[in-house]
This record gives sequence, structure tokens and C-alpha cells, in this order.
Amino acid sequence: MGIIRDMQRAHATQVAAEQRAGTAAAQQRELIRRNADLALAAAQQAAADAQRRRESRRLYAEARAADAAAANADVRARLSDLDTLLLSTLDVDDHIDLSRFKKPANAPPFDPGPLGRPLPEPSWASYAPPESHRMGRIGDRLRQHQMDQARRAFREAHQRWTHAEERRQRRLTERERAYERHRSRYQARIKAYNAEVDRFAAAVAGADPESVVEYFAMVLGNSVYPDDFPQHFRLAYLPKRKRLLIEYHLPPVEVIPIVKEHRYDRTSDDVVAVPRDEAEIRHRYIDIIAQVTLRTIHEIIEADRGALVSEVLFNGIVDAIDRRTGRFVRPCLVSVRTDRDTFAAIKLRRVDPVACLKHLHGGLSMEPDELTGVPPTLDFDRDAEQDLTGEFNVLAELDERPNLPAMPENEFEHLLTDLFVSMGLAAGTPERVGDRAQWLATDPRPLMGGTVVIHAVRHQGVGDTAIGALAEAVTRAGGTKGIMITLGGYEPGVPEAVSGRPIELIDGATLLSLLSEHCRLKARIEPR
Repeated sequence: MGIIRDMQRAHATQVAAEQRAGTAAAQQRELIRRNADLALAAAQQAAADAQRRRESRRLYAEARAADAAAANADVRARLSDLDTLLLSTLDVDDHIDLSRFKKPANAPPFDPGPLGRPLPEPSWASYAPPESHRMGRIGDRLRQHQMDQARRAFREAHQRWTHAEERRQRRLTERERAYERHRSRYQARIKAYNAEVDRFAAAVAGADPESVVEYFAMVLGNSVYPDDFPQHFRLAYLPKRKRLLIEYHLPPVEVIPIVKEHRYDRTSDDVVAVPRDEAEIRHRYIDIIAQVTLRTIHEIIEADRGALVSEVLFNGIVDAIDRRTGRFVRPCLVSVRTDRDTFAAIKLRRVDPVACLKHLHGGLSMEPDELTGVPPTLDFDRDAEQDLTGEFNVLAELDERPNLPAMPENEFEHLLTDLFVSMGLAAGTPERVGDRAQWLATDPRPLMGGTVVIHAVRHQGVGDTAIGALAEAVTRAGGTKGIMITLGGYEPGVPEAVSGRPIELIDGATLLSLLSEHCRLKARIEPR
């Protein structure tokens, strides 16, 4: 028995050892498997994080590219507006029917309101006591008492109604009399107004110089141009020669976007502005001048149903700062004389504006961006001396948009500070250094943000000196970007010089667009 017991003991020991070994191995395997699972989960999480980071970077890049695409869409829309200045007016009837300004003399009908509704008269049925079922002397006395009370209440109610109705009738009569007085005054005003419209229409038809000038000023005032076009002009009418003289203020070259396109640079994480070629800017500006000239003459001829004008003399001038001298100049960039029949025979939908002006033997500057003028066909002040001359600033008369060049310095700086804040920058207090205002602002975006140095001047023709000062300021401040703002444009070569550098150029037209987009402010830029 001892041997068997020993053998059994040995076997049990071996089984236990094997079980222990198996358990340890299982535990080891389980530990390894668990570690493997954890490692796999960590690897999957890391991959997911990396994927999210890659996705985040991809989405961010797409967002920045979308910013560039949106900016390019704005540029294309602007160019489309400029390219269709002439075509956009051809579908509009420029004639003004003065009779439509007359107002009907019929006054609105009399409305008595609540006074026109009589008050409801009291009814005895509402006051009569109910039938009594009591019989005998007591019942009769009670019935008589109730009847006396009801008659008294009914009589008092009827008296109140009578007084209220008399009061209503008096007030109704007073209101009717007041209405008649108002109607008489109203009809007299309308009659006088309509008589003035008839007088003005007759004066225009009779070629009264003052009225003719006023009528054609209304015609040109109805012409809708982009917001930053001056729409300032002078008119004079010579009735004996049936000649209309026009001196029209043309838009400056800055109305053409100096940026050809925007591209997102992943390396610098910035939207880079690709400048427009100077030759293209000049070509477009010449075309704009020609379009404005033809458009203005077309609107005059089309609006002249009474054949008041046989000949139109047009001078197109521009108010600008000569970049070479810094002086204010007003060159004549286009001048043309045309008669009514010759111009009416032109099919404006199919013409090249520049070629059309040459066909009309008009003078057109081939270097308008350099403010190179042409000999004017007319001396407006001399030729209009003996006849009525009217000067009109349509935009100044039609709206109250602030003029940025004429705005006080502190208001202009406050306006720009509001713009920076609206665009997401944390802007500090501006400082004035010479002819410029400067800010230190902060772009709060992580990684791509940082210190931004902003310089703003209100004169035109910003050159290398100002750009160099901005670049030095960015370096001193340890900034990530510099922004230069001017109400005018930049000297030749400046856009190319800053290409690829962390400096952004904002000209007058771009500033007007930013104010409109971010501050909901329509402003204008007209030389003081």
C-alpha cells in the first residue's frame, strides 16, 4: 500500500506541477495576448490620431484654398463688372418720362373709423322683468315695483345712449370737417406739384438751358456704376447750336484689381497674391475709359426723345496724384466730339470700345495709368461761359457714404481698427509716425498666428521706401506678417518686390471691399 500511495502521490504531484505549469503558461500567454491587444489598440489609436491629424491638415488646407478661391471669385466678379460697363446700360431705357412723376390728385376716401358705427340703442326687452307667478295683492305690488325699477333703469340707459350718440355725431362732424380741410390742402399741394412737373417738362421741351441741364443730370444720375466710381460731372447746354458739353470725372486706375489671382502656399501657410501685369492693367484701364465715354454719350442720346441735342462734346478727366511729383493733377484722358446721327448709327453691342472712339476721331490716352493726357476737344469753362452750367456729384447727392480721404485722422484710424477686429485680429492702439498710422496686432490662430504689423497711409503711390519701413518693423517686432494699406495704388514694381514675402498689400478698391464685407460700411474714395 505504501508503494501505491507513493506512486499516487508522485502522480498527483506531477499533475499538480503540470497544472501549475499550464496555468502559468496560460497566464503568460494571456498576458502576451493582452499586451498584443493593447499594442494593437494603441497602434490603431495612433493611426487614427495620425489620420485625424492628416484629415485636420487636409481640411485646413482645403479651407485656406477655399479662401483663395473666394478671393479669386471676388476678383473675377469685379473684372466682370468692369468688362460689361457699356453692355450693362444697353438693355436699359435711359429716357425719363417726366409725366410719371405726377401724382394723382384724388385724396384717400374719408374713413370715420369707430365714429362711423352708431352705438347700439338700449332695448326694453333687456330690462323688462320676468313674468311673476304670484297671485293676489302681494303679487301685484311686487310686480308693480319690479316694473317701476325696470322702467327707471331703461330710461337712464336710454338717456346715456342718447348723450353718447349725440357726442359721437358731433365728433364725426368735426372729423369730416377736418378731413375736408386736409383734402383741400392736399389737392392744392398735388395740383401745385403737378403744375411744377408740367412746367419743367415744358421747359425741357422748349430747350430751356437750365431745365435741359437738369434733365440730363437726372439721366446720368440714374446710371448705376460700381460704388468706387466718382460719378461727378459738369454739364452745359448751348441751345442755339443744340450742343451738350460734358466734363466727366473718370475712375482712377486703382479701380482695377492689382491682384491677378490668389494662391494658397502650403509652405508658408499663407494666401499669396499674384500681381497683375502692368500691361494688362493699362489695357484694361484704357478699355474702361472708352466704355465710360461711350456709355455716357449713349445714355444722353437715348434719353433725348425731343432731339434737343445735335452734338455732344465729351471730356473725360481724372483726379489723381502724380507719382513723379506728388502733386494733384487733373489730366484729360479722353476727348471726343460726335453728332447725334453718327453716334446713333453705331451698333454698340458689337463694337470694340477703343476702336469705336478712334472711329469717332476721339482722343484717347494710350498711357492713362501714367496720367498722360490728350488735347481736350473743348475748354469747358470757356465754351460754357455764356450758357448755363451745372456741376453734379451724383454720389454725394444720392448717399451719405463717408469719404475716406476727407475723414479726420482719428476717425480713419478708428475705422481701420474696427475693420481689423472684425477680421479676427486683436488690434492695439494706433500710433502716428509721419504720414502713416501703424498698429501692432495679434493673429490668435494657433501655429499660423502671431504678431502682425500694419501700416496705413492715405496718399497714393506707395513705393519701396514705405515697404522697406514695414519690413523692418515686422523684423523688429518678431512678427509673422506685415500689412500695408493705402487709399490709392502702389508704384510699379512694388507688387513684384513683395511677392513671396510675408507682406500683404491693400489698395483703395480692396479696402472699400473689405469695409463692405466685414463692417457693412459703404464708403467712397474721392480726392479732397
